[in-house]
Amino acid sequence: MELLSLDEVPGCSDVDEPAETGLTFADNARLKALYYARATGRWCLADDSGLVVDAIGGAPGVHSARFAVEAFAPGAPRPARDAANTAKLLKLMQAFAAPHRTARFVCHLALADADRVLLETFGTLEGRIAEAPRGENGFGYDPVFEVPHLGRTAAELSADEKNAVSHRGQAVRAFAALLDDFLRQDAQPADTQQER
Repeated sequence: MELLSLDEVPGCSDVDEPAETGLTFADNARLKALYYARATGRWCLADDSGLVVDAIGGAPGVHSARFAVEAFAPGAPRPARDAANTAKLLKLMQAFAAPHRTARFVCHLALADADRVLLETFGTLEGRIAEAPRGENGFGYDPVFEVPHLGRTAAELSADEKNAVSHRGQAVRAFAALLDDFLRQDAQPADTQQER
């Protein structure tokens, strides 16, 4: 198998993004996988990820990337959006003491062809919201997401450390195992498949 980004598929670098109208990460991952599979004529793997904070009713959730949309202009660069989103989160969390600052990063992956979703998996990383940003690595909410068993924020982890524990790392490892089984089953002769 060859893994390609959208920009590497001939004629697809200017495909518009779909509206993410799902109510869950799973909904949006499925929506995007099907949309891009139909646009490219190839299997597509899509991700929908975000931060879920218990004290504020699961927000920002599926709105993680645009949590503070009122605070940045359309087309604002990623660092400006990340800073606005993090500032809004920290302001909302001011009223909550450490025991009530629990949160998790969630990643849902979906693989689809033009007709249906073929495989799905997910990963989560449990943590808590720090009182102030720490660290220079990563992006998004990483500077305020503390990984308790490591005692550091995600932005204080090296890329290798983060990949070993992250929600995306977990989802991708689970997906790789599912894909291997799926491809092996698909390669079986038809009569063998019917017996399973």
